[in-house]
Amino acid sequence: MQMKATVGLAVSLLLCSSAQVLAADAVLPMEQRVQVLERKVKAMSSLILRLDALQREVQQLRGEVELQNHAMDALKKRQRDLYLDVDQRLSRVAAGQQAGPAATPEAAPVMTPGSVAPASAQVPRPAPVAPTQTAAPSVPVTVASAAAPQVGTGDPAKEESAYQAAFELLMQRRYAEAHASFTGFLAAYLSGRFTDNAQYWLAEASYVTRNFDVALVDFAKVIENHPQSPKVPDALLKTGFIQYELKQWPEARATLEGLIGKHPSSTASRLAKRRLQRMQSEGH
Repeated sequence: MQMKATVGLAVSLLLCSSAQVLAADAVLPMEQRVQVLERKVKAMSSLILRLDALQREVQQLRGEVELQNHAMDALKKRQRDLYLDVDQRLSRVAAGQQAGPAATPEAAPVMTPGSVAPASAQVPRPAPVAPTQTAAPSVPVTVASAAAPQVGTGDPAKEESAYQAAFELLMQRRYAEAHASFTGFLAAYLSGRFTDNAQYWLAEASYVTRNFDVALVDFAKVIENHPQSPKVPDALLKTGFIQYELKQWPEARATLEGLIGKHPSSTASRLAKRRLQRMQSEGH
């Protein structure tokens, strides 16, 4: 519960920060403001993925703690039973000594603090408990019908409005609706100002829901149809990430190395270097 409150507070602070930045940049052209929004949603997406990973780790740790608690309870019960058994043995020895010479100290030695308990009274070591494997929760996709936006070609204001509407759905994590909206946008504006961006975010909507096959096709369209777009380095990076997730190690390495060679000064290039280092440490 405390972690959920912390996560909610972090997201709220990020949203407030985004609103303040956008208000401060109100004097900028609309296209630059859209770019600012895109950078913010990329940061939010990374935060959301990180929070999901932390939640899975907490669930796994919680399962391990429960197993350890169960093992400790079993051990405490065994120790209590052993103590009662030793106490009963001492009582019988004392009673036999009082009954007469038939009972001798050699017949049943009395346990002392420094003596070793008989083999029958040894405390068995609990078997090692294997931690439970908690399955990573898949990102839920909201099944919702989102009609393609009714827009007219050749109108910059309508094009921008349609793009912003689809982008807003993506920011709200309504991925299925965002996918449908971006698809409708691309059908209406085949060569508009935001076509490359819309194609990238269409692929992103599939990537975050781990629909990797569809995402690969859509990221490839960004690279092939918009080779001069600033979205190309990010599309190459996500392509390499998908190939990594699919355990296509040679393809992932070739894609990431190609990204570094073609766009060496980009942020995507730095992230590609980190992933290549990770692959090397993992032996891929």
